[in-house]
Amino acid sequence: MNRFSSRFFHYTLLAAILMLLIACANMGTPDGGPYDETPPKVVRTSPKFGMTNAKSVKKIVIEFDEMVKIENAMEKVVISPPQIEQPEIEAVGKKVNITLLDSLKPNMTYTIDFADAIVDNNEGNPYGDYAFTFSTGERLDTFQVSGNVLDASNLEPIKGMLVGLYKIGGNEEGDSIITLPDSTFRTVPFERISRTDGSGHFVIKGLSPGKYHAFALNDQNQNFVYDQRAEKIAFSDRILETSSKPDLRPDTVWHDSIHYDSIVMTPYTHYFPDDIVLLAFESAIQDRYLLKSERPILQQFTLYFTSPSDTLPLLTGLNFDATDAFIIDASPKKDTINYWIKDSLIYNLDTLDIRIDFFATDTTGNLALTFDTLNLESKLTKEKLAKQQKDKFEEWAKEYRQKVKDERRAAKRAEKKAEKETEEEKPEPVEPAEAVSEPTAAEAEPLDSVAPPANIEVEPENTVAPSTPTEAEPAKASTDKGDKKKKKKKDEDEDIEIPPMPEEFLEFKMSNSQALDPDKNIDFEFNEPLDSFDLSKIHFSLKVDSLFEPAKFLFRQVPGKILTYRLYAEWEADSTYQLDIDTAAFVNIYGKRNEAQKRTIKVKSLDTYSTLFVVLQGADPSAIVQLLDGSDKIVKSVKAKDGKADFYFINPGTYYMRLFNDLNGNGEWDTGDYDTHLQPEDVYYYPDALTLKAQWEVTQNWNPTARPRAKQKPEKITKQKPDKAKSTKNKNEERLRNKNKK
Repeated sequence: MNRFSSRFFHYTLLAAILMLLIACANMGTPDGGPYDETPPKVVRTSPKFGMTNAKSVKKIVIEFDEMVKIENAMEKVVISPPQIEQPEIEAVGKKVNITLLDSLKPNMTYTIDFADAIVDNNEGNPYGDYAFTFSTGERLDTFQVSGNVLDASNLEPIKGMLVGLYKIGGNEEGDSIITLPDSTFRTVPFERISRTDGSGHFVIKGLSPGKYHAFALNDQNQNFVYDQRAEKIAFSDRILETSSKPDLRPDTVWHDSIHYDSIVMTPYTHYFPDDIVLLAFESAIQDRYLLKSERPILQQFTLYFTSPSDTLPLLTGLNFDATDAFIIDASPKKDTINYWIKDSLIYNLDTLDIRIDFFATDTTGNLALTFDTLNLESKLTKEKLAKQQKDKFEEWAKEYRQKVKDERRAAKRAEKKAEKETEEEKPEPVEPAEAVSEPTAAEAEPLDSVAPPANIEVEPENTVAPSTPTEAEPAKASTDKGDKKKKKKKDEDEDIEIPPMPEEFLEFKMSNSQALDPDKNIDFEFNEPLDSFDLSKIHFSLKVDSLFEPAKFLFRQVPGKILTYRLYAEWEADSTYQLDIDTAAFVNIYGKRNEAQKRTIKVKSLDTYSTLFVVLQGADPSAIVQLLDGSDKIVKSVKAKDGKADFYFINPGTYYMRLFNDLNGNGEWDTGDYDTHLQPEDVYYYPDALTLKAQWEVTQNWNPTARPRAKQKPEKITKQKPDKAKSTKNKNEERLRNKNKK
């Protein structure tokens, strides 16, 4: 065998060995076996599922065929009737243990609803919709009712809301229904309960045949009664009567996670009613008290109350005269009130001592006149204010000095440049030729006898000068040079006289002043109340051809808003306006005036807009229709007239619609109140999106009551999304697909 054949043989043998090792490694790599995709199963319970006469049950044990765990037990597990003392629930190995700490009611069916909280310990496969049931009486009740809880103001599903029932019965003849006393919801715990999921959906199980009233409660103190006005609630006058019937539902038989084999109809018992809708709200009447007070600056302080009022509080100054001392800026509901102090002698006081008389909720739950004493110290004291002014002046002086220095340097550079240019322009002088004679010997002088310049020191003849200077000499020269620079800079700074700071002008914001819709106006937002405005210093004009001509306008304070003014005009589409505001057109209560400003305002062309005509069927005459953007925010509102709501000047885009019945005619949605049995004003959503394009005129018919309320709000603008459904994970199939790809 030659050398080449020998090498080829060795390489071939080595490659074969490597391939064999790789193949063996692949064959011998364990994958842990198939995944467990089987949900856990109940093998036994104690007491038995559905047991009756279980009067002395204190502990319930549910045993499974594999190890399990409970996810979000506090959120998902609901025991009905409710337990005032919360039970202990834990998963230990293959068992779920429930220890009841509260006493059981006689002749009552108990349901422990786990929803999908039970999963196997390894893969998290859910057991499913599981509820354990037993009875302390002779029979087991199996009826159930279901529905949804929505926010009354925007039809958002509410997750985690407690839903409860009270059973109602007939009189001795059994003919009529005895309604619940109003105090029941406030004093008696719910008889049966459930909790809403991420879709706002609830199911109340274990009901006996009969008639019920339903309520929803955001139970903050977990006592199952409405005893706090801050708790969100819902109530309904609808009488719910339990019933059931055999029914069929379609069930999908899946081949894998993507493909299904067939759809089969599965028989089941359909329980009614299953369409309950509870509209939750917070009462307008809350417990009222003074929440806090603050004085952010010397001139202003604010009072915050927990709920609205019909009247303003009465203020009495204890260390000043409060008569006509303030300009008051109150919110529409008078729960936030700003006080602007007009007199500098008052607001310069370090502390304002004030007695405040106001209506607050007493121990009986009613409004009663009370008082409090406030000692208001400003967060921005006179000392802090003086320091701010000093720092501001020093910064201004620094900038001013630098500006003057830069101007002086620029002037010197310009002067030198001019001198240089002048010198370059002068003609060179022509000197006459002269005879040069050599000096005589007597006139000649030795080189070393020539006197040195005056600034050169001459060493004595017998002194040898060092070849290099000493260390002290350059250091001293450098110090002298630095001192001279500092002195020169100080002299320059002292030479500059600092003028007073420029006037601080009144600031304000103007809304809609860039690209204006023809149906809008321009708002002026001020930081402090105005003392006066001068219309003669406000000049408003319309561009006609190339010239601006005066145009009519109105300038008024917006009702209910102390700091907001509005400029009204008859805006022409596709036009340009000019607004000139002279200095001191606006002067606030502290004497600060505005700086002159000029604004150009362009009104958009009609070609850029869309128009929407809404035709309503079956709507209340008081209806107000609102156009919404993709964030569920109001873009435009129109009061319906003769069953129509017309929207003009709409910018192209995707919109949604909402309607509410303005029953009291105040132009805004109003909440309800349980004590007066007042429901919130009805709200409806158009179930689809509206696409509007430029120059389109769209007519849309809408019957607000045609679709159930729980199915109206479009999913894209619904913020509360449904809970992600738990399902068995098909990991074995996924593993097989990955192997086949290789």
